[in-house]
Amino acid sequence: MNEVILEDRGCPLGCKRDDELILTGTDRLNNLPGTFSVVKCLNCGLMRTNPRPGPQSMAYYYPEDYGPYVGTKVRCKDRVSSTFLKPRLKKVARKIFDFKTTSLPPLKPGRLLEIGCASGAFLHKMSQEGWQVEGIEFSKSAAREAAKLGYTVYAGQVESIKGPKGPFDLIVGWMVLEHLHEPVLALKRLRGWIKPEGWLVLSVPNAGSLEFRIFRDKWYALQLPSHLFHFTPGTVEKILNAGGWEMKKIHHQRTLTNTMASLGYIMQDLKMEKIAQKFIHMPETSRMSNYILYPLALFLGFFGQTGRMTIWARPKS
Repeated sequence: MNEVILEDRGCPLGCKRDDELILTGTDRLNNLPGTFSVVKCLNCGLMRTNPRPGPQSMAYYYPEDYGPYVGTKVRCKDRVSSTFLKPRLKKVARKIFDFKTTSLPPLKPGRLLEIGCASGAFLHKMSQEGWQVEGIEFSKSAAREAAKLGYTVYAGQVESIKGPKGPFDLIVGWMVLEHLHEPVLALKRLRGWIKPEGWLVLSVPNAGSLEFRIFRDKWYALQLPSHLFHFTPGTVEKILNAGGWEMKKIHHQRTLTNTMASLGYIMQDLKMEKIAQKFIHMPETSRMSNYILYPLALFLGFFGQTGRMTIWARPKS
């Protein structure tokens, strides 16, 4: 690995340079070296990591065992159609436990593009539901995994990649926007790939939540330095507007796995390593915790205070 190059960049909304230091932190996800700062633009309120690794250095912070790459691999048994009973049980469970993690507008299957598709699990799911799917993925190795499933996947950055060819009925990105170096440029490109009546659905961490205010540099969803932006409901709407989109709805996800992992970071600092690791890996490994904590997550989500949100947007006319 060559030397990591950090770049000093201003607010992507073009605001006059006037920033406030919010916190400093380290790479807790991969334990790679470096200390990074989060600053807040005092003109528009958008928080960003600055200075930040440049695009040419970013791959260093996405190792081959990066959680989303591993967790979105489709196993052989997952490629086989489900039994009759399994969908019935899932349908009942969804009525009782609606976590709002991948909430989509009511659409008939059409053309779908997923940005940051990782190893292809969501593409595979939507393909089985009748959608014609394509993906964009930064990691070449993860893109190859998704392509092995038979889907068209473009490897590279959304801001500069050649292709895909629209128009799409639906574009989705699950926890991707905060990773992009040029979010406004990326959103403008997505605007050019959507049908006039199409939808953009994005999920991002909610830095306006109670979780962020409590845990600060120990917040699991902070994920420095790979998370370059730290959105609140207000600032994500401003970014969408600048990129040619109109925000229609916010779903505050009904899950507290970020909270449990953040508690794990606190335990880690207290040298309680064994139990800390169990908490830290809950977002990747423990579905049961989602069900146990659902009543509290439902309550906090009602007030917009969980740590993740899903946004529905339409192209501006």
